[in-house]
This record gives sequence, structure tokens and C-alpha cells, in this order.
Amino acid sequence: MAETPTPPIQFAEARNVRLAYQVFGDGPHDIVAIPPTAQNIELSWERQEITAMFDRFARFSRYVHFDKRGTGCSGRTTDAVNSIDERVDDVRAVMDAAGVQSAHFFAASEGGPMAILFALAFPDRVRSLTLFGAFANLFPDGLSEAEHDALVDRQHHFAAMWGTPESPFLAHLSPTMAASSDFSTWYQRYERNAASPESLATLMVWSIDIDVREALSALDMPVLVIHRKGDLMVDFAHGEHLAREIPGATLLTQEGVDHLAFAGDMDEWMDEFERFVTGSVAQRPDVVDHKVRIVTLGRFAVEVDGSEVPTSAWGSRRARQLCKRLVAARGWPVTRDELLEILWPDGWDTRKLGARLSVQLSGVRRVLDGGVSSDRQTVSLNLSEVSTDLTDFFDAEVDDEIVDLYTGEFLPGDVYDDWTTPIRNEVRSRFTLAARRVAEANIVANPARAVDVAHKLVAADTYDGEARRTLVRALVAAGERREAERAHADWERVFTEMGFDTPPFEGLATGT
Repeated sequence: MAETPTPPIQFAEARNVRLAYQVFGDGPHDIVAIPPTAQNIELSWERQEITAMFDRFARFSRYVHFDKRGTGCSGRTTDAVNSIDERVDDVRAVMDAAGVQSAHFFAASEGGPMAILFALAFPDRVRSLTLFGAFANLFPDGLSEAEHDALVDRQHHFAAMWGTPESPFLAHLSPTMAASSDFSTWYQRYERNAASPESLATLMVWSIDIDVREALSALDMPVLVIHRKGDLMVDFAHGEHLAREIPGATLLTQEGVDHLAFAGDMDEWMDEFERFVTGSVAQRPDVVDHKVRIVTLGRFAVEVDGSEVPTSAWGSRRARQLCKRLVAARGWPVTRDELLEILWPDGWDTRKLGARLSVQLSGVRRVLDGGVSSDRQTVSLNLSEVSTDLTDFFDAEVDDEIVDLYTGEFLPGDVYDDWTTPIRNEVRSRFTLAARRVAEANIVANPARAVDVAHKLVAADTYDGEARRTLVRALVAAGERREAERAHADWERVFTEMGFDTPPFEGLATGT
């Protein structure tokens, strides 16, 4: 019997779904478990083989585990499976609901890539990362189209047997557990309550293209990799790869063939894991809510608590471009296909690019301290977590406010990117119309204000004759005749080079 009382099922609110989670144990260390392909946290408490592992966790930690959306006790969605990026947001939703600011992560199997991207996006919330039987990419040598199609067919074939006496999964996940007819019979019911065959097939096909290798070198927390030499589901070479590519990672090699953590010699790896969490883990700063603002008018910058994020913090130019495109959408969703085209215009295997996009999104989340929402088809900026000057500019309704919020053209360093042109023109047009009205209204009432606004108009478009006319008139009205003459001379020079005439100064000065 389990020493730990079975905890109640609780629910965290995430995008369009409720996520089932449990919290148990009263130890001093928070642990968040990232689930594998499919599980059911409620049924897990029926088997002593599993609760023995829970008891070990409970002795030294406050343990949080959950079912991924569409699986186990969590809510079903219209999509059989969602993107790994949305799953990163789901982890945060569970942690917030459970009152966990930062935790030691324990990620098994397919949960490994999910935890890696979360650790990249939210490093302050991950005190350490343990990867058990995990991987970064199942097929590092790549697959031909024919090989990929054949593997997809195979996954569908196996998924059709899920939850039946013919199911081959337990024999691959844990040969030692499969040897028990009692456990095998129970596990068939467990499979049926973990996911539908259709959802499982989608999850399995989706896992073929997971690739978080680009994220490994950026992880900067203590990492423990645990992998059994004879793992039948995820080859030991994947564990070796993780330990080799993650800076400072430790590899714990175990004998045995079981992929499931609770099977085999569980006490051996649990002893090392407990030592890793309780005695050798570096302290990390407390998590705080940061004020994040993105500037796109006149320049591009991200400011966190008033300090500008250095370019080096982004990790790649693509992450910056991705952020810029999301800002331009002003909270509206941008399709993943469009983002792929912007970031990789030459294009290649879209399956591999989708995985690379997930890494770039985690990089953006890391800089913005979140700020990104995603689903299977689209990505958007979460304006409840970040603010942008562009959104403020378009939300403004008063001409004076519009003029003051305009600090330069939209993304001036990206004028050759076609996607920036429509929004740049829209910004300039909105500013120009408002600024002309403000300047005209103030030439008599407040000439100094008219001069400032007219200067901004000319800076926005040096070939705007109406703006130059307004500037000369405003300077004269402000009693700055010499400056008015200089402004007129500059206007004349620019327009002469273009082959255009300018009205005489005296006529403008006298209003005739």
C-alpha cells in the first residue's frame, strides 16, 4: 500500500482547456513532473509499483504532476494534439495554479523536449532539470520521405491496438512489467484511459519530428540525464547525446531494459536524483514579475524593467525577427506557415523547420519572460504580459496623443522585409493625418507646438511639400524668421534636385 494518501484531482485553466494535476508530499523541494506521451495520473494510484515511486518523491519534495491536454484526466480539445509550444504554456499554467514559482523538473521520455523548451524559455522557473529516458530528436540522421511515410503508417498500425490485449506498448516500455499478467491486464485499461487510439496516433506521429537540439547548448541550469543502457523505446545513444551537448550535464547510466521510470531498479536512480535535488543543486534567483515593453517606432528594442535587453541575449537573429513579426500583428495570431516563410525564406523540409520554430519561440519567451501564446496553427503576442509602443499608438484616439506616441517609422532597420511595408505605411499615414491637424490647429494658438509637430512631419517624409510649407509658416508665426528662411532654403534645395518648384518665401511669410 502507498504511504502517501491519494491526492485530489485539481484543474488548471489553460487556453481552451482544463489541465488535471495533483500535488502531494510536504518536503522542502518543489518538483514538477513533465509527462510522457500519454498517462493518467488518477489511475496511477491503483498500482503499488507506481505509488512506490510516488512515496519516494513525497519524502523529500512537494511533487506536482499533470496530464497533458487531450490525455488522461485533462480536457479534450478540438485538435487531437497541440503544438509543443502550447504545451510549454500549459506547464506554466499548472505551475501557477499549484502555486509553484520555481521547481526541479523531472521529465520522462517525450516530456524531455517539452521540459527543455520550457527551461530555455523560463530559466528562472527551473531550478534543475532531470531527463529520464529522454531525447532531443529521435532521428538525428534524418528520414527520407519514403522512410517518414512508412514510419507514420507503422505508428497508426500500433496505435490501433492501443488498450487491447494485442497492444505491444508495455512490452517495449517495460519488459519486466509485461511479464506480470496482472499488471499487463491492468495496463490495457490504463492505456484506454490515457488517450484514445486516434489521439495516440497523432501524438506518436508528431513525436517523429520533434527536434530541440538547437536549444541544448543554451541551457544554464544543473542537468541530470538518467538513461538505461538497454532501453527498448529510446536508445541509450539519445541519453549520451543529451549529456554531451548540454553544458555541465551529468549522465547516470543504469543497467536494464525498462523505459518506465518506476520499473526496474527504481531505488538506484532515485537515490541519485534525491541527492541531486537536495544536496548538489545551485541556488537560483526568486521568480519576479517583470515589466516588459517592446519598442518598434524609430528603432527596435525590448526593455525589461526599464533596461534594454542586449542583442546578445536573443541567441539568434531569427528570434528577434520572430518577435518583430508578432509585435506587428498587435496581438492577432500569425500562422506558423507565414513565420516559417519569414524566418527561412529559402525553405526546406517543413517538418524540420517546425521543430526549429519551436526553439526560436522559446528564445523569444526567454527574452520576454513569457509574452507568447501559441496553438497548432498560429502564434501571437500575449498583450496581457507585454506592452508595445505600436499597440499604444493604434489604441490612441486623440490627435495630440497619436503625434506624441510617434517616435519614428516602424522598424526602420527592416525596410527591405516585405512584411513590414503595410504596417509601416499604415503607421506613417495615421501619424501624418493627425500631425497635420495638430500643426494647423496650433499655428496661431501655440506656434511652438506647431513647429515641433511640423519638424516631425518633415522627418517622417523629407519629400512632403505640405509638411515643409507648414514648418515655414509655423516658424514665422513663432517669430523665428531666420529659422524659417533656413527651412525654406532646405525645402527649395531638395525640391530643385527633384525638378519641382517651391513657392516664394515672402508669400508664405505674409500668408499671401
